[in-house]
This record gives sequence, C-alpha cells and structure tokens, in this order.
Amino acid sequence: MTEILLVCSKNGEIVSLEAKGHAGFAEKGRDIVCAAETMLIRTAIQVLEKTEGIKVNTDAASRGSLAFSVETEAGFNQKDRLICTADFLREGLKSLSLEYPDHVQLRETIKH
Repeated sequence: MTEILLVCSKNGEIVSLEAKGHAGFAEKGRDIVCAAETMLIRTAIQVLEKTEGIKVNTDAASRGSLAFSVETEAGFNQKDRLICTADFLREGLKSLSLEYPDHVQLRETIKH
C-alpha cells in the first residue's frame, strides 16, 4: 500500500507531500494505481518547479518513496498556485484512495 501524507497550511496552501510504499495492485511495470499516483505527484512538482517565486525540494532517493516540499521566495505571492496544487493533489489522490482503498491511503494534516 502507498501511504501519502499531504501537508497544507491553515490557508490551504501545499507545504509538502510524502508518498511511501508500493501500491501493490499489480506487478512492477503494470501497476495502474502506482502509475496514477506517480503522474499526479510528478505533474504537481513540474508545475510548481516552473512557477516563478516557488522553490521545490524533491526527494526520490529510494524506490517506493517520493517526497517534496515547497518554499516561496521573498517578494512573490503564489498563494493561489499553492492552494490550487493542494486541491489538485487532494482530489486526485482521494479519488484513487476511494477506488483502491487497499492500495492507497491519503492522510492530510495542517501545519500551524
């Protein structure tokens, strides 16, 4: 099972995401659940990396693990982009966890 932790600010902006484990839906290379999780997370990372004023720190050091955190640079207000990214990930990953509850677990926490 993939366990995913989405961390947002009290305003709904994404702060970080950590995904650990293997979905285990099918064999390596044929796992549609793993592919869906990966595409959602990688797309969010790529959009944020291309956004002026946002720095993304990624960690994919080991197989079955993908994490990232975001920082905004001084002088840039990217609140809307960060909220939209959190919403995108929340809805996509929640949908997967509802359809494949034995393979994806999404938790969300608020960073104060």
